[in-house]
Parts: sequence; structure tokens; C-alpha cells
Amino acid sequence: MTAPAPASAMKLGAVVLTMGNRPTELRALLESVAKQDGEAIEVVVVGNGSPLPPLSVPGLTIRTVELSENVGIPAGRNVGVEAFGPGGRDVDVLLFLDDDGVLARQDTAELCRAAFAADPRLGIVGFRIADPDTGATQRRHVPRLRASDPLRSSRVTTFLGGANAVRTTVFQEVGGLPDDFFYAHEETDLAWRALDAGWMIDYRADMVLCHPTTPPSRHAVYHRMVARNRVWLARRNLPAPLVPVYTGVWLLLTLARRPSLPALRAWFGGFREGWRTPCGPRRPMKWRTVWRLTRLGRPPVI
Repeated sequence: MTAPAPASAMKLGAVVLTMGNRPTELRALLESVAKQDGEAIEVVVVGNGSPLPPLSVPGLTIRTVELSENVGIPAGRNVGVEAFGPGGRDVDVLLFLDDDGVLARQDTAELCRAAFAADPRLGIVGFRIADPDTGATQRRHVPRLRASDPLRSSRVTTFLGGANAVRTTVFQEVGGLPDDFFYAHEETDLAWRALDAGWMIDYRADMVLCHPTTPPSRHAVYHRMVARNRVWLARRNLPAPLVPVYTGVWLLLTLARRPSLPALRAWFGGFREGWRTPCGPRRPMKWRTVWRLTRLGRPPVI
């Protein structure tokens, strides 16, 4: 790993993926980016299968990329990364922000710069997601097993896809998000590869993206892709003895949650698809990475 740039010299970019159906929310997000303290952040907005509205925010340089079809979340974000040069090399850190979120504080960019400058092993920072009306953070938005206190920052083993910052050296070293996942678990795939390469991940409660509270099951493909991608995640990244353990644990957890019959059918369809279809290149993590994940509180079997 190369030494990081000092905070004052660290250049930030931002990738925003949108389907063009939330122009008001998108503008509010971009305005919150423009208000960040420190050097201005260059933004790339990717239209995922839809044309983009005119985008102009005072004080903000915005580049746009319009894709002819919806390629999914990870592939769309990878397009945004490459807009900053191969592996995002034109900037030091990239922020990934949901198009219906708003940065709650003006110092988030400066906090990012300081965090990455202070810790050369830090590869990814996950933000806290808070409801804009109540300020509450859902347990599922705290990326650790002990999620009862969302205001506690900590080292973690994964992060949230629409509210994070990634050192671009991570992309250049381990590659981008897995395009074929389309939706669900692509962040954990990148997180495991980054951890295996020696990088660390922090959850920062003081870096906040306000985002409406919505259930993930609102997406029609949710149950199928969650199941399929969990199998792909294991097949791509885990040592062979852990693959059946990880997938078996999630099978039992899914049954214990007693989903509806249509949801369960979709889940089992995705589970079968995960075993029967190509998962991409297999690069099993080292056993010492398994131990690191375990020490961080989340062994890669759950």
C-alpha cells in the first residue's frame, strides 16, 4: 500500500446513480454535496437506463453519463468509478450516495479526508443512514451483528452501498463491484476482497446520510437476488469448507423468519440459481482473513 495523501491534499469525487425518477431528491442531494466544507467535490451522475434532467448546481462540477439500459446497481456504480479514470485514479476517494439521500452535515467531506489521511490501512468508510424526519437508524443499516447502538462507530466487515466512501486505491488493487450481482450483496463482495488485501473498513456514526425509511423488499427482484447473490458471494470468496456452512446458515435463517409463500418461492428460486449459474471468478480469501473477520465480530458464516 502506498502512503495516503495528507487530508488537505486529498481529492474527493462522488458517484450518484439514478433512474431519473427522483429529480427533486437528486437536486437536494447535489446541493448538500455542493455545501461541503473544503475543496469542491467533482460529481458524476449516472443515468441507469434513463435520460437525465438538466443538472446545474452552483459551486459544483457535474458530469453525466447516460446508459441505454438499466445495468443494475454495481455495474452502474462501476461506470461512475471509471468516469474518474481507470479505477477512479483521478481522485483519492470516491463517495457513493443514493439519489434520494441528503448529507446531513457540511463537514462530512472533511471528516472523510481526515479519516483516510490518518489511517493508511483504511480502505472504506460506511456512513450512518438516518431517517430525515425521526433521525432514527434502522438496525439493518448498522453493518455489524451488535447493532443496538447505531451511534457507536467501529471497525466492521461490510458497508452500505448508497452511503459510503472508498479509497480509489482499493478499486485499483482488488477491482470494482461485481457487475453481474445487479442488486444485493455487491458491497460485501467488495468488502471481503478489500479485507483480504489488508484494507480495513470503518462504520462512522458521525458521517450521516439522511434517507427515507423504506423496506428493501419494495424491489420486485429482492427475494430472488438476495438468495442468488448470497450463494454467489460464498462461491466467489469463501474457502471451500465454509461455502456450505455459510449458505446453510442463511437457508435456516430465512426459514426462521417465516416469509410469505410467494417470497419463499422466489427465495428458493434464487438459491437454486446461485448454484446453477456462473458466479464469476473464484478467489477464496485467506484463512487469516477468516480469522480477521471473526475477530471483528462477524465470522464469514453469517
